[in-house]
Amino acid sequence: MRPASEALIVIDVQNDFCPGGALAVAGGDGIIDRINGLMDDFATVVLTQDWHPANHASFAANHPGAAPFSLTEMPYGPQVLWPTHCVQGTGGAAFHPALRTDPAQLVIRKGFRPEIDSYSAFFENDRTTATGLEGYLRNRGVSAITLVGLATDYCVAFSAIDARRLGLAATVLEDACRGIDLNGSLAEARAGMLAAGVRLA
Repeated sequence: MRPASEALIVIDVQNDFCPGGALAVAGGDGIIDRINGLMDDFATVVLTQDWHPANHASFAANHPGAAPFSLTEMPYGPQVLWPTHCVQGTGGAAFHPALRTDPAQLVIRKGFRPEIDSYSAFFENDRTTATGLEGYLRNRGVSAITLVGLATDYCVAFSAIDARRLGLAATVLEDACRGIDLNGSLAEARAGMLAAGVRLA
């Protein structure tokens, strides 16, 4: 068992990010057994869940003529326009059925504000609107987190970098993550994590 000061953060292991889903990450379901096996090692386990309204600004379908995976400018900066995914209450937004959810004490839903996307478990993409996860972890006495899940180069990386920005130690278990790798995003994310002091294990 890890010390009580360490938490496991499981990022977005949802049907739409697994093979057959609307925004499938290659091999996304191949990490679930590894994640399930880790849960009993941690006193604090948190799951995050992408939870978008159908009219979300990050969906290409809500921008007439825009292609999925194209870039647009939002008030908070560049935004990838994604295929419609993880819509609130749909099967695609549900956790993958093979994922253990009982060991988790907290589920953080993110991306529910229509006008702003949310990759990080800690902040929306404006980098200032907080999810509340930091306060929860501090109240539980957590000072170090281990991150696993989907996708390495977006929600996992953003969460890990924000953890470091908040003064938390952060480790990403790369064998328990899978990436999208959109135009070199995986190498860029790894470099960004290392620069921020994230441990890649």
